[in-house]
Amino acid sequence: QVQLVESGGGLVQAGGSLRLSCAASWIFTSYDMGWFRQAPGKEREFVAGISRWGGTTNYPDSLKGRFSISRDNAKNTVYLQMNSLKPEDTAVYYCAAGSYGSNQRRYDFWGQGTQVTVSS
Repeated sequence: QVQLVESGGGLVQAGGSLRLSCAASWIFTSYDMGWFRQAPGKEREFVAGISRWGGTTNYPDSLKGRFSISRDNAKNTVYLQMNSLKPEDTAVYYCAAGSYGSNQRRYDFWGQGTQVTVSS
């Protein structure tokens, strides 16, 4: 059974950093990976994507330069490094496995999410 388990969320002050991790339970290189987030009362939005071998990444323009996605295929883990965090980054963050891209419909498997709260 395919499982994705996120970790690393928590409470951080504005300007701080967090690194989220997502561990997978299968042959990791079978899938491209992505991170999404959903804030209260808002739709889930794309945060970052990475191809199965890590050679290609993409981000929405609003997050470029602050967020960075990476993966360690030997550890079956994908990471999201978040720097210069802002209160508007507060959301539940989800990792997902599927086909490369920003459309969440391209992703077949989802983690349970991890809460990130940024205080002002």
